[in-house]
Amino acid sequence: MPGNALSLAGFDDDAAENILENRRRFLKLFPGEWTLAGCWQVHGNDVRVVHTVEEAKPAENQLGETVYCDVIVSDAKGVLAGVKTADCVPILIGDPATGAFAAVHAGWRGTLATAVIVGVERLAKEYDVRPEDLRVAIGASAGPCCYEVGSEVIEAFSSKFVDGEKLFTPTREGHATVDLLKANRDQLISIGVKPERIHIAPICTMCRTDLFFSYRKEKSVHGKVGRLMAVIGKK
Repeated sequence: MPGNALSLAGFDDDAAENILENRRRFLKLFPGEWTLAGCWQVHGNDVRVVHTVEEAKPAENQLGETVYCDVIVSDAKGVLAGVKTADCVPILIGDPATGAFAAVHAGWRGTLATAVIVGVERLAKEYDVRPEDLRVAIGASAGPCCYEVGSEVIEAFSSKFVDGEKLFTPTREGHATVDLLKANRDQLISIGVKPERIHIAPICTMCRTDLFFSYRKEKSVHGKVGRLMAVIGKK
């Protein structure tokens, strides 16, 4: 990958010292002092709760990712909850009423596991948030124009969700593109988040590799691919 690409994760594809330096530069973009709370993402719906800045500080490996999860929730000042993506869906959730927030990583497995619902439910449990008060940003990811999956994914979604088959557009025998943006939006609405408070970035990472990393488009071509990071926090 280009040396100036500012990859913020992907330790199998880049040296740890490069990624850590990129993260230090990234954090300098935000006024004030911030500590990044991350985790080792495993395409599930496990939650990491960060109560304080001290809990968010990196562990002895300096990566701060010894916890395995795909959802981070907090209400601590000075903490940035961050999820890494390169085609998967990053979802940032904020509650103006309580100041609580969450970052969710949702690829097709995380979407199938309703990670975003789990995140909202954990926010409600920990901080008494109400879904109708939340504001949600769904970031750039592989769009329904490009994200092709096989029959096992189609069958899994169709069997779990009512009208799940409507998320797919057939492409060839046993394959279809999937709309994970709509899937996550629908899940949020189903638990009481107001549609007008859900904001979706209309950009496909697979189409715009000039702007974003795309695992599906770049890994097979270049052998390496960086990661984006979506963050949310409270001053």
